[in-house]
Amino acid sequence: MNQYENSVAVITGAASGIGLALASRLAEQGCHLALADRDINGLEAAKQHIEALGVRCLIEDLDVADNSAFLAFAANVEKEFTEINYLFNNAGVSLIDSVENQSLDDFHWLMNINFWGVVHGTNAFLPALKRAPKAHIINVSSLFGLLSLPLTSAYNASKFAVRGFSESLKMEMAGTNVSVHCVHPGGIKTNITNNAKVTAKSVTKSEILEGFNKQAITTPEQAADAILAGVEHKNRRILVGKDAKLLDKIVRWFPNSYEKLLGFEKGVLKSRKGNS
Repeated sequence: MNQYENSVAVITGAASGIGLALASRLAEQGCHLALADRDINGLEAAKQHIEALGVRCLIEDLDVADNSAFLAFAANVEKEFTEINYLFNNAGVSLIDSVENQSLDDFHWLMNINFWGVVHGTNAFLPALKRAPKAHIINVSSLFGLLSLPLTSAYNASKFAVRGFSESLKMEMAGTNVSVHCVHPGGIKTNITNNAKVTAKSVTKSEILEGFNKQAITTPEQAADAILAGVEHKNRRILVGKDAKLLDKIVRWFPNSYEKLLGFEKGVLKSRKGNS
Protein backbone atom coordinates (compact mmCIF):
# COMPACT_ATOMS: atom_id res chain seq x y z
CA MET A 1 0.00 0.00 0.00
CA ASN A 2 1.35 3.46 -0.90
CA GLN A 3 1.50 6.07 1.86
CA TYR A 4 -1.43 8.05 0.44
CA GLU A 5 -4.00 5.25 0.14
CA ASN A 6 -6.95 5.78 2.50
CA SER A 7 -5.32 8.89 3.96
CA VAL A 8 -6.85 12.39 3.90
CA ALA A 9 -5.29 15.49 2.33
CA VAL A 10 -6.39 19.12 2.54
CA ILE A 11 -5.41 21.37 -0.38
CA THR A 12 -5.99 25.11 -0.73
CA GLY A 13 -5.94 26.78 -4.14
CA ALA A 14 -7.18 23.44 -5.48
CA ALA A 15 -9.36 24.53 -8.40
CA SER A 16 -6.47 24.91 -10.86
CA GLY A 17 -2.72 24.73 -11.35
CA ILE A 18 -0.52 22.90 -8.87
CA GLY A 19 -3.37 22.44 -6.38
CA LEU A 20 -5.58 20.68 -8.91
CA ALA A 21 -2.68 18.55 -10.15
CA LEU A 22 -1.90 17.51 -6.56
CA ALA A 23 -5.54 16.61 -5.99
CA SER A 24 -5.62 14.45 -9.13
CA ARG A 25 -2.35 12.67 -8.34
CA LEU A 26 -3.42 11.96 -4.75
CA ALA A 27 -6.87 10.73 -5.80
CA GLU A 28 -5.24 8.34 -8.26
CA GLN A 29 -3.37 6.84 -5.29
CA GLY A 30 -6.52 6.42 -3.19
CA CYS A 31 -6.27 9.54 -1.05
CA HIS A 32 -9.48 11.23 0.13
CA LEU A 33 -9.52 15.00 -0.32
CA ALA A 34 -10.78 18.24 1.16
CA LEU A 35 -10.36 20.99 -1.42
CA ALA A 36 -10.67 24.76 -0.96
CA ASP A 37 -10.61 27.67 -3.38
CA ARG A 38 -12.57 30.80 -4.29
CA ASP A 39 -13.38 29.26 -7.70
CA ILE A 40 -16.37 27.11 -6.79
CA ASN A 41 -17.00 26.10 -10.42
CA GLY A 42 -13.46 24.80 -10.68
CA LEU A 43 -13.90 22.92 -7.41
CA GLU A 44 -17.14 21.33 -8.63
CA ALA A 45 -15.36 20.07 -11.74
CA ALA A 46 -12.48 18.75 -9.63
CA LYS A 47 -14.87 16.98 -7.26
CA GLN A 48 -16.62 15.23 -10.16
CA HIS A 49 -13.29 14.02 -11.57
CA ILE A 50 -11.94 12.91 -8.18
CA GLU A 51 -15.05 11.03 -7.05
CA ALA A 52 -15.00 9.14 -10.36
CA LEU A 53 -11.69 7.69 -9.14
CA GLY A 54 -13.43 6.13 -6.16
CA VAL A 55 -12.37 8.45 -3.33
CA ARG A 56 -14.32 10.92 -1.20
CA CYS A 57 -14.04 14.64 -1.84
CA LEU A 58 -15.23 17.61 0.20
CA ILE A 59 -15.09 21.06 -1.40
CA GLU A 60 -15.49 24.52 0.09
CA ASP A 61 -15.46 28.10 -1.17
CA LEU A 62 -12.81 29.48 1.18
CA ASP A 63 -11.02 32.80 1.55
CA VAL A 64 -7.74 31.73 3.17
CA ALA A 65 -7.26 35.30 4.44
CA ASP A 66 -10.29 34.81 6.72
CA ASN A 67 -9.09 33.02 9.85
CA SER A 68 -12.61 32.36 11.17
CA ALA A 69 -13.62 30.79 7.87
CA PHE A 70 -10.48 28.62 7.93
CA LEU A 71 -11.27 27.39 11.44
CA ALA A 72 -14.81 26.51 10.33
CA PHE A 73 -13.42 24.70 7.29
CA ALA A 74 -11.06 22.68 9.51
CA ALA A 75 -13.97 21.70 11.75
CA ASN A 76 -16.00 20.58 8.71
CA VAL A 77 -13.10 18.52 7.36
CA GLU A 78 -12.47 16.81 10.70
CA LYS A 79 -16.18 16.04 11.09
CA GLU A 80 -16.28 14.54 7.59
CA PHE A 81 -13.05 12.50 7.73
CA THR A 82 -12.06 12.21 11.44
CA GLU A 83 -8.33 11.83 10.69
CA ILE A 84 -6.28 14.31 8.62
CA ASN A 85 -2.83 13.37 7.30
CA TYR A 86 -1.70 16.05 4.82
CA LEU A 87 -2.12 19.81 4.61
CA PHE A 88 -1.05 21.54 1.40
CA ASN A 89 -1.07 25.33 1.93
CA ASN A 90 -0.98 26.16 -1.77
CA ALA A 91 -3.29 29.15 -2.41
CA GLY A 92 -1.53 32.23 -3.77
CA VAL A 93 -1.80 35.43 -5.82
CA SER A 94 0.67 37.76 -7.51
CA LEU A 95 1.20 41.52 -7.66
CA ILE A 96 3.46 43.39 -10.09
CA ASP A 97 4.51 46.90 -9.06
CA SER A 98 7.37 48.86 -7.55
CA VAL A 99 7.81 49.54 -3.84
CA GLU A 100 7.53 53.23 -4.61
CA ASN A 101 4.24 53.02 -6.46
CA GLN A 102 2.26 50.04 -5.15
CA SER A 103 -0.54 50.72 -2.70
CA LEU A 104 -0.45 49.36 0.83
CA ASP A 105 -3.95 48.01 0.27
CA ASP A 106 -2.62 45.83 -2.55
CA PHE A 107 0.35 44.77 -0.42
CA HIS A 108 -1.97 43.80 2.45
CA TRP A 109 -4.27 41.92 0.04
CA LEU A 110 -1.38 39.78 -1.21
CA MET A 111 0.15 39.12 2.21
CA ASN A 112 -3.24 38.16 3.64
CA ILE A 113 -3.52 35.38 1.05
CA ASN A 114 0.06 34.26 0.42
CA PHE A 115 1.41 34.46 3.97
CA TRP A 116 -1.47 34.69 6.41
CA GLY A 117 -3.30 31.99 4.46
CA VAL A 118 -0.42 29.62 5.29
CA VAL A 119 -0.46 30.66 8.94
CA HIS A 120 -4.24 30.34 9.18
CA GLY A 121 -4.18 26.91 7.55
CA THR A 122 -1.41 25.65 9.79
CA ASN A 123 -3.04 26.89 12.98
CA ALA A 124 -6.45 25.56 11.98
CA PHE A 125 -5.30 22.04 11.10
CA LEU A 126 -2.26 21.47 13.33
CA PRO A 127 -4.26 20.03 16.27
CA ALA A 128 -5.86 17.39 14.02
CA LEU A 129 -2.59 16.66 12.22
CA LYS A 130 -0.83 16.03 15.55
CA ARG A 131 -3.48 13.45 16.43
CA ALA A 132 -2.79 11.41 13.29
CA PRO A 133 -0.18 8.60 13.40
CA LYS A 134 1.82 10.39 10.69
CA ALA A 135 1.18 13.81 9.18
CA HIS A 136 2.74 16.35 6.83
CA ILE A 137 2.41 20.11 6.38
CA ILE A 138 3.43 21.25 2.91
CA ASN A 139 3.72 25.02 2.48
CA VAL A 140 4.12 26.33 -1.06
CA SER A 141 6.61 29.18 -1.22
CA SER A 142 8.30 29.92 -4.56
CA LEU A 143 11.63 30.25 -6.31
CA PHE A 144 11.06 33.87 -5.29
CA GLY A 145 11.29 32.79 -1.69
CA LEU A 146 14.96 32.10 -2.46
CA LEU A 147 15.78 35.11 -4.64
CA SER A 148 14.14 38.43 -5.50
CA LEU A 149 13.09 40.25 -8.65
CA PRO A 150 12.30 43.93 -9.18
CA LEU A 151 8.59 44.84 -9.30
CA THR A 152 7.66 41.81 -7.15
CA SER A 153 8.59 43.04 -3.69
CA ALA A 154 5.25 42.10 -2.14
CA TYR A 155 5.27 38.64 -3.71
CA ASN A 156 8.92 38.12 -2.73
CA ALA A 157 8.18 39.25 0.82
CA SER A 158 5.28 36.83 1.15
CA LYS A 159 7.23 33.88 -0.18
CA PHE A 160 10.32 34.59 1.93
CA ALA A 161 7.94 34.81 4.90
CA VAL A 162 6.44 31.41 4.07
CA ARG A 163 9.94 29.97 3.93
CA GLY A 164 10.91 31.43 7.31
CA PHE A 165 7.66 30.32 8.93
CA SER A 166 8.02 26.80 7.53
CA GLU A 167 11.63 26.35 8.59
CA SER A 168 10.84 27.45 12.13
CA LEU A 169 7.79 25.20 12.24
CA LYS A 170 9.89 22.28 11.04
CA MET A 171 12.20 22.73 14.03
CA GLU A 172 9.29 23.04 16.44
CA MET A 173 7.81 19.78 15.15
CA ALA A 174 11.08 17.86 15.68
CA GLY A 175 10.39 14.60 17.49
CA THR A 176 6.65 14.68 16.68
CA ASN A 177 4.59 12.84 14.09
CA VAL A 178 4.39 15.97 11.88
CA SER A 179 6.87 16.54 9.06
CA VAL A 180 7.10 20.04 7.55
CA HIS A 181 8.09 20.82 3.96
CA CYS A 182 8.60 24.09 2.10
CA VAL A 183 8.10 24.00 -1.68
CA HIS A 184 9.94 26.33 -4.06
CA PRO A 185 8.52 25.99 -7.58
CA GLY A 186 10.25 27.71 -10.49
CA GLY A 187 8.30 28.67 -13.60
CA ILE A 188 5.12 26.55 -13.62
CA LYS A 189 2.54 26.72 -16.40
CA THR A 190 -0.32 27.94 -14.22
CA ASN A 191 -2.68 30.92 -14.21
CA ILE A 192 -1.02 32.79 -11.33
CA THR A 193 0.67 35.23 -13.70
CA ASN A 194 -2.38 35.43 -15.99
CA ASN A 195 -4.40 36.44 -12.92
CA ALA A 196 -1.72 38.72 -11.45
CA LYS A 197 -2.65 42.23 -10.39
CA VAL A 198 -0.42 44.48 -12.51
CA THR A 199 -0.32 48.13 -11.45
CA ALA A 200 3.27 48.92 -12.49
CA LYS A 201 3.67 51.85 -14.87
CA SER A 202 6.93 50.62 -16.44
CA VAL A 203 5.63 47.33 -17.83
CA THR A 204 2.42 45.96 -19.35
CA LYS A 205 0.70 42.74 -18.45
CA SER A 206 1.21 41.40 -21.98
CA GLU A 207 4.96 41.94 -21.63
CA ILE A 208 4.98 40.10 -18.31
CA LEU A 209 2.97 37.21 -19.73
CA GLU A 210 5.24 36.94 -22.75
CA GLY A 211 8.31 36.70 -20.53
CA PHE A 212 6.68 34.28 -18.10
CA ASN A 213 5.41 31.94 -20.81
CA LYS A 214 8.92 31.67 -22.22
CA GLN A 215 10.32 30.76 -18.81
CA ALA A 216 7.54 28.50 -17.50
CA ILE A 217 9.02 25.13 -18.39
CA THR A 218 7.31 22.86 -15.85
CA THR A 219 3.73 21.60 -16.03
CA PRO A 220 1.49 21.48 -12.94
CA GLU A 221 1.49 17.69 -13.19
CA GLN A 222 5.31 17.58 -13.18
CA ALA A 223 5.29 19.95 -10.21
CA ALA A 224 2.83 17.75 -8.32
CA ASP A 225 4.98 14.69 -8.93
CA ALA A 226 8.08 16.51 -7.65
CA ILE A 227 6.26 17.75 -4.55
CA LEU A 228 4.87 14.33 -3.66
CA ALA A 229 8.29 12.74 -4.18
CA GLY A 230 9.76 15.32 -1.81
CA VAL A 231 7.08 14.58 0.76
CA GLU A 232 7.75 10.85 0.50
CA HIS A 233 11.46 11.46 1.13
CA LYS A 234 10.67 13.89 3.97
CA ASN A 235 12.66 16.68 2.31
CA ARG A 236 12.40 19.93 4.28
CA ARG A 237 12.99 21.96 1.09
CA ILE A 238 11.48 20.85 -2.21
CA LEU A 239 12.80 22.58 -5.33
CA VAL A 240 10.52 22.15 -8.34
CA GLY A 241 11.91 22.50 -11.86
CA LYS A 242 15.38 22.71 -13.37
CA ASP A 243 15.20 26.51 -13.23
CA ALA A 244 14.59 26.50 -9.47
CA LYS A 245 17.49 24.13 -8.86
CA LEU A 246 19.89 26.14 -11.05
CA LEU A 247 18.94 29.57 -9.70
CA ASP A 248 19.09 28.33 -6.10
CA LYS A 249 22.72 27.35 -6.72
CA ILE A 250 23.54 30.69 -8.34
CA VAL A 251 22.09 32.63 -5.40
CA ARG A 252 24.09 30.54 -2.91
CA TRP A 253 27.29 30.91 -4.95
CA PHE A 254 26.86 34.64 -5.60
CA PRO A 255 24.70 36.06 -2.78
CA ASN A 256 25.99 39.62 -3.28
CA SER A 257 25.78 39.83 -7.06
CA TYR A 258 23.25 37.34 -8.45
CA GLU A 259 20.99 40.16 -9.67
CA LYS A 260 23.82 41.52 -11.85
CA LEU A 261 24.85 38.09 -13.15
CA LEU A 262 21.26 37.28 -14.07
CA GLY A 263 20.50 40.72 -15.48
CA PHE A 264 17.63 41.48 -13.13
CA GLU A 265 18.48 45.19 -12.96
CA LYS A 266 18.76 45.78 -16.74
CA GLY A 267 15.09 46.57 -17.23
CA VAL A 268 15.04 48.95 -14.27
CA LEU A 269 18.11 50.83 -15.51
CA LYS A 270 16.72 50.98 -19.05
CA SER A 271 13.41 52.35 -17.80
CA ARG A 272 15.17 54.94 -15.64
CA LYS A 273 17.27 56.15 -18.59
CA GLY A 274 14.17 56.39 -20.75
CA ASN A 275 12.46 58.60 -18.17
CA SER A 276 15.44 60.88 -17.59
